[in-house]
Amino acid sequence: MYELGSQLRRSADSVITNIVEGYGRSVYKKEYERFLVFTHSSCDETINHLEKIILLYPEINSEFKILRDEYDLLGGKINNYLKWVKLNWNKGKEEN
Repeated sequence: MYELGSQLRRSADSVITNIVEGYGRSVYKKEYERFLVFTHSSCDETINHLEKIILLYPEINSEFKILRDEYDLLGGKINNYLKWVKLNWNKGKEEN
């Protein structure tokens, strides 16, 4: 449980960290897109860790099912935002 908890914390932290780092490079559209892909991947990894906890620890799984559902929703939002960035980021401005 300790190791899985550690992996879960790191992947969940990586979601926001990649958004922040990518936004810091947002002047370069492709760099920003790349970090949003990393963000989505970290979200998927977090969902995977939550799924393992749900399967391995049924006595506490109700709390983790809620988190899994929230991260699933977040993953969809990240994906939609990535699509928006690809189509609209800095539209009308000169790209680097």
